[in-house]
Amino acid sequence: MPHFHSVKYILALAVAVAVIGFGGSSSVWAHFAYLNRISELHEEIDHYDSEYRRDQAQIRQLTNNPKSMERIAREQYFMKKADEDIFVLSDDEGKPKTKAPADETIE
Repeated sequence: MPHFHSVKYILALAVAVAVIGFGGSSSVWAHFAYLNRISELHEEIDHYDSEYRRDQAQIRQLTNNPKSMERIAREQYFMKKADEDIFVLSDDEGKPKTKAPADETIE
């Protein structure tokens, strides 16, 4: 009969390991998912941190140099002086779109 008691303990241990390992929010499986999410969030933090540093440098440049404010106003917002004309050039190829007449069917 001692053999039956050891099987009972081994079975209880296996069930406990399965419940702890794969069930609930504090399982080993969830732990690896949380580690993966933490890694993704660290990458996102690095991305936004670099954007923040770039924007701060641009703000410092705008506050210290009035010429840079004029340059950004002209390049990004197409602002101009009263005696100037602005031509906006596009890289689009501008292919004309052909349309079939409304009474024709296209096969």
